[in-house]
Amino acid sequence: MELLAVPDVPEIREGDDLAAVITDRIDLRPDDVVVVASTVVSKAEGRFADLAEFPDGPRAREIAGRLESITGDEKDPRFAQAVLEESTELLMEAPFLLTETKFGHVGVNAGIDRSNVPGHDLLLLPERPSESAARIREGLPHGNPVVVTDTSGRPFRHGQAAVAVGWDGMPGNRDWRGEHDRDGRELGVTVQCVVDELAGAANLVAGEGDGGKPIVVVRDWAFGDHDGHDSVFRDVDSDFVRQALRGWEFDDA
Repeated sequence: MELLAVPDVPEIREGDDLAAVITDRIDLRPDDVVVVASTVVSKAEGRFADLAEFPDGPRAREIAGRLESITGDEKDPRFAQAVLEESTELLMEAPFLLTETKFGHVGVNAGIDRSNVPGHDLLLLPERPSESAARIREGLPHGNPVVVTDTSGRPFRHGQAAVAVGWDGMPGNRDWRGEHDRDGRELGVTVQCVVDELAGAANLVAGEGDGGKPIVVVRDWAFGDHDGHDSVFRDVDSDFVRQALRGWEFDDA
């Protein structure tokens, strides 16, 4: 497998054609997978916002005040309001905001970015990242699969890693159940989230900060002859961590 960062990607502006940006800079092969950072997708889709667009309500002021008392840092209640409006569920409100976005991804601050947003305060995640991936894919010469990524923290581990927030043209998971291991034992639970693994691999090449390269092509990788499905985001009934969080309260006494 080879990972190729698309060179010379310009600052993306609202209305830019990401498929054209890609194809103008790299010759895609039929089996290539294109991995795109959500930041450039959001910029192309005009998901910029300013704090003034989110006048804070009582709940946001309560949340910001509590976070300020815990961290000792000033918190803008308008940012808390933006997080609330971009979320369907607030899973944790202290010591940080952990939310479910409207498309099912669970992350800190609803994935709202406050860096690298020229001329604005905030950059929101794409509204429907899988639909964004499909639109990019339509403009690629071979209908190449597209994965849209974001970086997020992980339970039980330090550091951030890239994960898929949307994809099109391939299943999200590679299902090994019913196949066999080297000893001939049938696999009963192994489901491999390949879109997350491709996101993580691409992020090693993409990098972070002002030298980051937001679009990476994955070459010479194949899904293989396996069953696949798109059940990447757990539903509440099978998400025992979420159920536990609903009954948990941070003690900031």
